[in-house]
Amino acid sequence: MPSYAGPPVAPRPGEIASSLRLLAYLALGLALVILDHRGGWQARARQQAGLAAQPLWWVAGLPGRLGMRVKDDAATLGQLTAENRRLRDELLVSNARLIRLSAAVADNAQLRALLGAAGNRGLDVQLAAVLNIDLDPTRQRLVLDAGSRDGVYVGQPVIDAGGLLGQIVQVMPRYSTVLLLTDPDHAVPVMVQRNGVRLLAYGNGRSDQLQLVDVPLNADIRNGDVVVTSGLGGRFPPGFPVGTVTDLHADDSRTFLVGELRPAAHLDRGRNVLLLKAAAVAPGVGQLGAGEASEAGTGDSEAGTRDPGPGTREGNSNRGAAAAETVSPAPAQTPQSPLSRVPGPGPRVPAPSAPSPESRVPAAPTETPPPASAQTPQSPPSRVPGPGPRVPAPPAPPAPAP
Repeated sequence: MPSYAGPPVAPRPGEIASSLRLLAYLALGLALVILDHRGGWQARARQQAGLAAQPLWWVAGLPGRLGMRVKDDAATLGQLTAENRRLRDELLVSNARLIRLSAAVADNAQLRALLGAAGNRGLDVQLAAVLNIDLDPTRQRLVLDAGSRDGVYVGQPVIDAGGLLGQIVQVMPRYSTVLLLTDPDHAVPVMVQRNGVRLLAYGNGRSDQLQLVDVPLNADIRNGDVVVTSGLGGRFPPGFPVGTVTDLHADDSRTFLVGELRPAAHLDRGRNVLLLKAAAVAPGVGQLGAGEASEAGTGDSEAGTRDPGPGTREGNSNRGAAAAETVSPAPAQTPQSPLSRVPGPGPRVPAPSAPSPESRVPAAPTETPPPASAQTPQSPPSRVPGPGPRVPAPPAPPAPAP
């Protein structure tokens, strides 16, 4: 027996309409697919629709693009900051290296100048580095890294590529001290290179100036004249540049001129100097004058030029004599007769002249009588020997009548 399916259900009006619409959409889609495959007109329609929808796509992608840009900007800022810091550090290191290279180039140029000056003059020199410098107005000195172990000695001249710097005044095993030309306790005999006028150059505590004192009013000295060492006193060799005359004016007494020199040496710069190893010119025989004492550079050894106190100078009357040597006078010689001499270590005494038939002895000159201590008494009957023919002694005076 068949099962019972229930009463029949009548179709609804809405369901039929829905089915019809579905069928219509399917037919339309199938028709569009066939037409697009055959004609391609839908591609052009899609292109136009894409152009119309492009602003919408840009607006839709704007938040994402903004987020990526912020993220990239933050990363880029961090990278730039780190790179900037690294480049700044590299720049500091490069600048330090460049400055050091510049200093090395300057030192190289100075060494070339020093070696060139020594080579041009044919000097035996020793290179020394400057360890310390003291340019106080009352103390102008350098400390060098060469001492007695390197052959440095007190009084050794020191030069650079420009000219004379000073002299060694203190020597230790590894170090030495240089007294500069500009020190108030230093003086050096100089001469004008153009005409040979001899002067004295004093330091005044300024690294850019020297002084010429007690210059005669009629001295042939002009601005621009080159002043060199004269060699007097035997401390400094002659011919080394000392400075250039920059000014001449009368002193307070209006009896002498005072000159100013611009030093030829670079006293306030440079890291190396030259020590003259050749022996200084030996002073002349006899007593040395104040010129040599003034070159010693200290108050104790400048007795001929300065007062015992440091940094002081004597009056104008004593300074002018310091530029030349003072030779001790030789003992006075007694005029001698050409035909007779007195033997012995004492001074020569002229023989008395007397008429003789054999020969005549010229009378002794009377301009310079011999000292009393130098006369040798003679007995009346003795004769005075001589290199020439013998001359009889003068006859004794007659005895008085009783």
